[in-house]
Amino acid sequence: MFRFGFVTALFGLALIPLAAGLMWRGAAHRRRALARFGDLALVRQLSRSVNRRARAWKAVGLLAVLGLSIVAVARPQFGSRVETVRREGMDIVVALDLSTSMLAEDLAPNRLQRSKLEIQRLIERLDGDRIGLIAFAGQAFVQSPLTSDYGAARLFLNAMDTDLVPVQGTDLGAALELALDAFSDAPVEERIIIVVTDGEDHEGGIEPAVDRALEAGVTIHTVGVGSTDGVPIPEYDAAGRPAGFKRDEAGAVVTTRLDETTLREIAMRTGGQLYRSTPEASELTALIEEVSELGGREVDAREVTQYEEQFQIFLGAAILLLFLEGLWTDRKKSVRVWRGRFS
Repeated sequence: MFRFGFVTALFGLALIPLAAGLMWRGAAHRRRALARFGDLALVRQLSRSVNRRARAWKAVGLLAVLGLSIVAVARPQFGSRVETVRREGMDIVVALDLSTSMLAEDLAPNRLQRSKLEIQRLIERLDGDRIGLIAFAGQAFVQSPLTSDYGAARLFLNAMDTDLVPVQGTDLGAALELALDAFSDAPVEERIIIVVTDGEDHEGGIEPAVDRALEAGVTIHTVGVGSTDGVPIPEYDAAGRPAGFKRDEAGAVVTTRLDETTLREIAMRTGGQLYRSTPEASELTALIEEVSELGGREVDAREVTQYEEQFQIFLGAAILLLFLEGLWTDRKKSVRVWRGRFS
């Protein structure tokens, strides 16, 4: 089968007639310039050393070099083979809580920033795996689809903040449903969800999502962020300066605390584990190590047709023709020009 890998480049062949026209115009200009020197017969006699046929063939050679170069850029391919391409690794979706309770400062600098630093560490340990990001509070949305572009994943992670989700609250069920939707065709044993939250679920509806994950064979690890003691939620003004603490309708300071019960139940039902990130200690290193050890197993294999690149033939011909064109003179040999002049 013959094909081109970059067929758009063939539009460049339109340059050949344009170049030919410019060459013809240049030759006509030279003839007119010579005619200004005097008698046409005398000019022809004085320019007898010029081999006009050779000059024409040199022009044709340059046009051929241009055409061959364009064809080489278009990557002609003929001949093919079928290869089995294997992907090793796993698919991980991290759901990060962006509710205002994650601004609590029982972890330095606050719960959200500490969580982002730990997710950053996880991304740095990945190799051949895909990672996706889900942002959630009172509603959930995909911040980054599954990707093996870790640089892009880090950019999306850095942009995650409490301002991204307009509806406040903590809807764990919606986050889990969206995380399950993010998976594609990877084997079930290689699909992992990591939920990073303080565990305060305000919406309910977790059970259907957990049942769905259990049926699909998806493992859910949960990361409980913060202290089990109640801590206030800071508020900030439009300029980002501290503006006291969040209060309820009665004017009392609202506190937030880590709810391990819900997170432990989610993890245990799906074969995962609850990890803690508290002021006293962080267990996220253990989670990162465990996830890293799961990588390296074949999770996908498919047959791909590889076409043989043949641009070298056309590129080599263009280079050879250009070399020969440089050696080919458009001047007649002096012995022929001066033959019989002095006899």
